Amino acid sequence: MTIPPIFNKVVIVLIDALRDDFVFGSKGLKFMPYTTDLVEKGTTQAFIAEAKAPTVTMPRIKALMTGSIPGFTDVIMNLNSPALKEDNLIWQAKTAGKRIIFYGDDTWIRLFPKHFVEYDGTTSFFVSDYTEVDNNVTRHLNDVLKREDWDILILHYLGLDHIGHLSGPNSPLIGPKLSEMDNIISKIHKSLLSKELEKGTLPNLLVVCGDHGMSETGNHGGSSESEIRTPLLFVSSAFQGTGGPPKYPELIQQTDIAVTLALGLGLPISRNNVGKLLSPVIEWKTAREQLRLLHLNGFQLSQLLQGNVPTYEKDPGFEMFMKAEKAHGNWIQYYVHGSSTQIAMNLSKKIIKQYLEALKILSSSLSQQVAQYDMYSMIIG
Repeated sequence: MTIPPIFNKVVIVLIDALRDDFVFGSKGLKFMPYTTDLVEKGTTQAFIAEAKAPTVTMPRIKALMTGSIPGFTDVIMNLNSPALKEDNLIWQAKTAGKRIIFYGDDTWIRLFPKHFVEYDGTTSFFVSDYTEVDNNVTRHLNDVLKREDWDILILHYLGLDHIGHLSGPNSPLIGPKLSEMDNIISKIHKSLLSKELEKGTLPNLLVVCGDHGMSETGNHGGSSESEIRTPLLFVSSAFQGTGGPPKYPELIQQTDIAVTLALGLGLPISRNNVGKLLSPVIEWKTAREQLRLLHLNGFQLSQLLQGNVPTYEKDPGFEMFMKAEKAHGNWIQYYVHGSSTQIAMNLSKKIIKQYLEALKILSSSLSQQVAQYDMYSMIIG
């Protein structure tokens, strides 16, 4: 079943080892003024995305693109990443005819060897290089932003991570690197806005995120708060006027990103996704559209639960989903027969809440299942 996309072009800027306080703390205010301004003006849906350990790049890219939780076995594979066979956002996008361009950490090219119409990889092994490794990504921007022959652009910057490994999060090199990233975000954002004005298309979307954070010594791999918490920004003209005064970003799971991007692009949700749709990203759509997208996510999660948990019918998330689905069916009858718009509106808000509660519980149940399975796999080898 196809669903219409709600965004046109999507640019993902992944800044390796971007800690949440590098954007939302004092460093963000000082070194990332453009990005901070976007968050404060309400044109951005801002979150803190929590990654699961192991906080190393390859399993985090998998989590971002599949919505599932890769296991500790992936740490061993981090240096030698074979192509990703699991259902994922990149494969779904390519299958749907979307043209994807990638520049940055060549882990992506190993995971997705035949998926990009154009790519240029950088290596993460020369940790002492934190300048050239990012310039090799940025040098493509002027050209690619002028062009129309792509739908999704992914940039993975390694320089910040390299600085962390060399001299930690309080290094004097961190500030200039964050300023460099802020300028890149500004350049891309302005370009996407001007494209919309020229073409009169659906709104474009800029996503800024990290794969993991860094510890106080500049390393990562473990599960300390500074290693697992990363900023996540969805920036779009679609969000103008949707926000009140800026609030501190909500804590969400890194696995929630894949489903949100899939539905935003009108793509099927990856089969093993355990994530839940980030509702602030779709709040600007009509109640009918919001309900449809929430139902798609709930249906996918409940199917996954049925396939993995024999007692799925007793799961509170499944029960809540069935209740919301039934209420949704009744609401459609109201809607189709043109009943009082006020009643329909009030009812839709109630059902949206039910769906969101169901998604939260389903996502949590499935995440626990996967984590238990991973521990079991490690023990029995």
